[in-house]
Amino acid sequence: MELVQPIGNKLKVARNLVRFLSGLKYYLVNHIVASIPNYAVRHAVYRTVLGYSIGIGSSIHMNVFVSGKEIRIGDYSTIGRRCYLDGRGGLFIGNSVSISPDVQFLTAQHDMNDPSFISTRDSVTIDDYVWVGTRALILPGVCIKKGAVVAAGAVVTKNVEPFTVVGGVPAKLIGKRNTDIAYRCEWFYPFD
Repeated sequence: MELVQPIGNKLKVARNLVRFLSGLKYYLVNHIVASIPNYAVRHAVYRTVLGYSIGIGSSIHMNVFVSGKEIRIGDYSTIGRRCYLDGRGGLFIGNSVSISPDVQFLTAQHDMNDPSFISTRDSVTIDDYVWVGTRALILPGVCIKKGAVVAAGAVVTKNVEPFTVVGGVPAKLIGKRNTDIAYRCEWFYPFD
């Protein structure tokens, strides 16, 4: 009985230390690294320290806030300033995707009807050639399919069909997009 308590205390201390170090890592990345005006440095930290996959020609602009371990970005995609990339439930961004400034992707939430207010997670997938407008909010479990456009300020609560345009709160179909697209979102503005 005497051995059980010291081992339990050591495990508790070890768990708290791991939580502290993880919190410190994300603090440093989000408040120092994200403000460095150099893509190569930021991307190197995102890849090596956080383990994120960032494709060829893709850019994460300054002051993007990240959380969680599972974020994958394809080739020639751009993430605008001050976005929130939530990788707790998995965030998967395809090729040639344009994410405007201040967009928020959520992959975790609470169940408001659960007596314990449990946390739930569900991935978000953004297919190739999607354009997400400024200050849009994408909720857990959503898939935005190829070539779709999300208007600025929209709150996306359900899947978006290919080559459609959605907007509003909650987001609803407001138009169609041309299917003849073949571009790269290769934007590396200096000091951004």
